[in-house]
Amino acid sequence: MESQGVSRRYFRIVKGSLARRTLGPFFVFAGLMHFARRGWYEAIVPDYLPAHREIVIASGIAEIAGGGAAIVVRPRWIARWWLIATLIAVFPANVHMAANPERYSNVPRWALYVRLPIQGLFVLWVWRGTRS
Repeated sequence: MESQGVSRRYFRIVKGSLARRTLGPFFVFAGLMHFARRGWYEAIVPDYLPAHREIVIASGIAEIAGGGAAIVVRPRWIARWWLIATLIAVFPANVHMAANPERYSNVPRWALYVRLPIQGLFVLWVWRGTRS
């Protein structure tokens, strides 16, 4: 019976550790992509928002900062809330893409809809990856 408890505890540690090790680099990479493919990101900013270029730059910087904080900052709750706020802030772009699939013909329509609940999974990943 003891070994089952140990294996469950080990799985929780490994799972949390994997989330922690991958979270920061993922968001740093995602943020850098805002600069490498800025035109693509500008195209997904909803039309009703002004200053598409500035929004893309700000969201890229936010992702890089949050990813970097998840890697090096203690306590990690700072990175947690920063990245969750960033995910909430960029969610309108996902909704915009799903509501206007004809504008994104290079992305499969199903992928535009699947992105919406995936944001929730990203929030969960951030939550788990920033637990101390």
